[in-house]
Amino acid sequence: MSRIDDVATTPVDGVAEDHGDALMEAAHAKINLYLHVVGRRADGYHLLDSLAVFAGAHDRLRVRRSPDPGLRFALEGRFGAALAGDDPAGNLVIRAARAVSGDGLDLTLEKNLPVASGIGGGSADAAACLRLMARLGQDPAHAAGRSVAVAASLGADVPVCLAQRPARMRGIGEILDPAPRLPACFLVLVNCGVGVSTQAVFRARPPGFRPEAALPAAWPDAQAMAADLARLSNDLEAPAIALCPPIATVLAAIGAMQGCLLARMSGSGATCFGLFATLAAAELAASRVGRPDWWIWAGPLHEISSI
Repeated sequence: MSRIDDVATTPVDGVAEDHGDALMEAAHAKINLYLHVVGRRADGYHLLDSLAVFAGAHDRLRVRRSPDPGLRFALEGRFGAALAGDDPAGNLVIRAARAVSGDGLDLTLEKNLPVASGIGGGSADAAACLRLMARLGQDPAHAAGRSVAVAASLGADVPVCLAQRPARMRGIGEILDPAPRLPACFLVLVNCGVGVSTQAVFRARPPGFRPEAALPAAWPDAQAMAADLARLSNDLEAPAIALCPPIATVLAAIGAMQGCLLARMSGSGATCFGLFATLAAAELAASRVGRPDWWIWAGPLHEISSI
């Protein structure tokens, strides 16, 4: 465990749960099934169109009230050390806690998701913190409403991560609409272990924009969904590969697996996903696709909202 002090810096599937005198929230990985860059605002922010879903893979955030003033933040988990040297002032969990409460709290983040990996890990952690702060408040309904307002100020992915259920994302991420009804499907997530800068990927993107996607109200099965998604794209995939060639190796490895319906990069990378119709096919692929230094997860989508 590492700590970051005042800031003093130093696990739970599905919905939030109590753990003794601590409260816990799962922060699920956000996956962009497609991502179109459709324009750019005058202030330089890119306008996006994306279908976001959430995987069962997750970080875990625990909060405990403390009689001592200030905020203490501890890091655990496989990828906790990757955050230990960061400036605490920029950590999204700390910013979220301070935005809505942030005093007399002990926060512990179990970092199980790779860092700077295109699956919204930091945003999901911040959203989990906002949900926890709402639960700690004396008026949870009011606090939940405030969390929605604060989420947009923390980052483009935080609003969708707050509810962590499938959604169509537009604007810079702040415009959320219901996703099409999704069929039963399963994901394999693979990260090559190389962090990718979102800003660098956008800078490397060639000029031009793509139209928004036309999506049905529902897909009858995973095969139909994959066929529609294959006609769309992740517009950040090619520039990310130019900056991080191992992404192409990961995509080829996933796409070669039996039963893979679609292989694509998520977000700005470097995590890639494979879409499968059955859990057995996804788990078999995960057991065969990897290398010792790759992070790999296989399982179903997560569709539970905990706020």
